[in-house]
Amino acid sequence: MTEVTTLSVARTLDRCTTLGPGTRAVIWVQGCPLRCRGCVAAETLPFEGGTTHQVSELAAWLGALPDIEGVTLSGGEPFSQAAALASLLDHVRARRPEFTAMAYSGFRHEALRRGGPDRLALLRRLDLLVDGPYVASERHGLRWRGSANQRVIPLTDRYAHVASEPDVSAGVEVSMEGDGSLSWAGVPPTPGFREGLEERLAARGFVLRAEARREA
Repeated sequence: MTEVTTLSVARTLDRCTTLGPGTRAVIWVQGCPLRCRGCVAAETLPFEGGTTHQVSELAAWLGALPDIEGVTLSGGEPFSQAAALASLLDHVRARRPEFTAMAYSGFRHEALRRGGPDRLALLRRLDLLVDGPYVASERHGLRWRGSANQRVIPLTDRYAHVASEPDVSAGVEVSMEGDGSLSWAGVPPTPGFREGLEERLAARGFVLRAEARREA
């Protein structure tokens, strides 16, 4: 595995219940080689931008968060920064061995398994994967997924039970930032959700931050 000590990040969230099992931290990475039509987080697609963080810094942040069971990696495309994320998980689990990891990817699981050593390293460290590109014409309102072609794939026994649980939307969480702006996290249950939400909030005098998440 390539040694990488920094990660380009679009956004972080310390507590979330709509992007994976239980209460989780979330890291949205910056940059994605895919261009899924209708991606609700288009600002995370360019590889330029974002904020550079040390892997050790992010590991310390995750390791100190109370009452979360793991982290969800989103973006952007996490497997475009696979080596850094694999290293991050190693650092966190050195302190919290029970810490779980879930990731979104626009690539299919089969393609990731044929990838290079960095992608394989990250894949081996995940407990749960949501794979496949966002397809706007596919059915919506599904658990943790933007469209029906995407799959929730348990990669360890830790989350083997999720396949038998109801496949319904986990909803969306809205948070108010220190500057009074709003942000949200979750998988929109319908196409056009972000645009509609922004319009309704603007009509009430609220500003929605550019960073959101996630259909693609």
